[in-house]
Amino acid sequence: MARPRKVAIAAGGTAGHVNPALALAQELRDRGDEVRFFGETRRLEGRLVPEAGFDFFPVEVTGFDRSRPWTLVTALAHLRHEQRRLARYFSENPDARPDVAVGFGAYVELPLVRAAARLGVPVALHEQNSVPGLANKQSARIAALIAIAQPSVEAVFASRKGAGTRIVMTGNPVRRSVLEGDRARGRAKLGIPSDATVLLVFGGSLGAKHINEAMARLAPALLAHEGVYVVHATGEDGYEATRAALNLADEVSERYRVFPYIKDMGDTLAAADLVVSRSGASSVAEIAALAVPSILVPYPLATEDHQTTNARFLTDAGAAILVPDDELDAPRFAQELERLLTDASARDRMAACARGLGQDRAAARLADEVEGLCA
Repeated sequence: MARPRKVAIAAGGTAGHVNPALALAQELRDRGDEVRFFGETRRLEGRLVPEAGFDFFPVEVTGFDRSRPWTLVTALAHLRHEQRRLARYFSENPDARPDVAVGFGAYVELPLVRAAARLGVPVALHEQNSVPGLANKQSARIAALIAIAQPSVEAVFASRKGAGTRIVMTGNPVRRSVLEGDRARGRAKLGIPSDATVLLVFGGSLGAKHINEAMARLAPALLAHEGVYVVHATGEDGYEATRAALNLADEVSERYRVFPYIKDMGDTLAAADLVVSRSGASSVAEIAALAVPSILVPYPLATEDHQTTNARFLTDAGAAILVPDDELDAPRFAQELERLLTDASARDRMAACARGLGQDRAAARLADEVEGLCA
């Protein structure tokens, strides 16, 4: 019997990097592969990876702050030290040497992918966003594979990749807990009738102040439609202010549920008929994977306006409508909301377009590509 493939994954810093990496790791583990993560114990991966049951190897790196150029010296010193340490560890422990190393774009990937390349281990990169991060751009030349979630980044990597590097559109892997979301179970948890029309509003992990304000203003008009329920995750900082701004009459307040955050996003997304959200890479991937029609409001201060490009992945397919942040207070946002809440056939067409993207199969596609690099 052939031995299991050994896959080393480096991902860290934010949920946008860690969750797709965990989605890939779960898929690989189900196929019988052995997965080990490399990351920082003090960052998010140091908690989420062990909770998911994966082996975790700590590395220590420091990022480079462009506003403080002198930090580059420390960052490069840490990087070289950790790269040498990992190369030595793999050389002295043949059983720990991976068959392939995968980086998910955070700075913490650099020691792993550089050590792997030096030892002749194939390197794969995954880029979640429509604007590539610095770590992936720096690593592109040594990669055998660059997997992308947005078509717009292919041109950027084409000018940076090595001669033998393949660029493949796989999509952005989504956590199994989201993919397994269930509409009936989600509505039962929320206490919402099965025949209700449910609008889900969220602004990413930190919330979105402008979306919160717009929804509080529009709530009475939305709830005037019988059978409409709103589930609104405000972010911790916006929770009390949004509750106060809503000030709903008792007879309709039951149909507007406000939470600081949503822990069980899979069932909650599955319970929704329509979503209003920012367009971070993970949010777009999860909305597409569950094929929920959406109105996307890109964060206007995102680097190189990448959330607008993220949103176009769905809007170009007919699965979403884009409303710029500075139009939240204009009539169009309210009109689109009311139109979609009252037009089930329009929502059905958008959901069909989302399903056509195949985002729910992204983890499997990426796993196929990663396994294909193993000798």
